[in-house]
Amino acid sequence: MPSEVEADPLRLDLHLCFDLQNASRAFGDVYRRALKDTGLTYPQYLVMITLWENGELPVGRISQLLRLDTGTLSPLLKRMESAGLVTRTRSTTDERSVIVRLTESGEQLRGTAQRVPDEIHAAAGLSEQEALVLQKTLRQLALSLLSS
Repeated sequence: MPSEVEADPLRLDLHLCFDLQNASRAFGDVYRRALKDTGLTYPQYLVMITLWENGELPVGRISQLLRLDTGTLSPLLKRMESAGLVTRTRSTTDERSVIVRLTESGEQLRGTAQRVPDEIHAAAGLSEQEALVLQKTLRQLALSLLSS
């Protein structure tokens, strides 16, 4: 007797990518609600997390850490600078490099954002162990896909 995949491999409910896309969209909705009080979008939140964790960084390093190209990141950083969350200045040692630093407002926003991870975990409905297993699996999946 053939498996479901062998019977019809083009069934929508058998496509892992479709489930990942739906989960990603659902996460986006949850993050939009959780971030409302911060005034941040999800990509801006990721930049802030990166800066809260690492301190000032060159744009290129933020790009690497978040796996975003600089063409996507630069307009995002400009909006964040206009909002008073970060400053962008040319490096004194390498004119090609732009250093991003948190402003005082950006630093203070960390307090408001502290509750976001708990809200996301609660909405996901996973135990801490289940979340860690899923995270490990997704990282392995991403590595496999990037190396293929």
